[in-house]
Amino acid sequence: MLAHFMSPPTQTLRILQPTPSTVSFTVSTRAIPKTLPAVLASCLSILTRICLGIFVLLLLWARWRITSSNSPGALAWAIGNAGEAWLVPLLRYIQWRYLAPCALVALWLVFKRGYTEESLTLLHGLGLQTSTSSAMYLTPPTTRFIPTTSIQDIFIHEAFKGFGVSFYLSIVVKGEQDVVVVFPKMLPRRAILEKVWRGARACLYEGVKTTIEIKKGEVEYS
Repeated sequence: MLAHFMSPPTQTLRILQPTPSTVSFTVSTRAIPKTLPAVLASCLSILTRICLGIFVLLLLWARWRITSSNSPGALAWAIGNAGEAWLVPLLRYIQWRYLAPCALVALWLVFKRGYTEESLTLLHGLGLQTSTSSAMYLTPPTTRFIPTTSIQDIFIHEAFKGFGVSFYLSIVVKGEQDVVVVFPKMLPRRAILEKVWRGARACLYEGVKTTIEIKKGEVEYS
């Protein structure tokens, strides 16, 4: 059981080809529910996040209504007279220096993304775009577009990471001293990188017919 919690999350490679000249490779640690219990657990998790976020926001609003000079009529209308009878004394007792940090932590848990997702999208004749998801749902992903005329080569390289060796997919960009690392946060295993490397070169250099031969779907790697 300890090895299960200490092991890295399973990485899933998804290959999509929406048009004959476009291929998208997405590596994600997001667990896609495939059974009814898994779907129900996922829906319950989303519902819990929503309820927690609404509760925290209402709690902050109620505390602000109590401490401000505004009329408490709106608060009584929102929670009812019975709720106001026990909630108002409790909120008066809790100070802002304790409530605010706890509320921030709760909202951070609500909006924290529980998985990492990185993608490489290739458009034949135009270029490619790399994308890395943010740690929070409200923050947009980090993207970069590189035109075909600026791409010199795409290759798999190895580097030492601690006491082991890691492989990474990199792009040599014309006029730049450093290479652009694809999937920089996840650093997938070599099996994933080789599949993406073959598909990327096929889309950029070998034409549309070769990209159609790429097997689309999902491949899981632990």
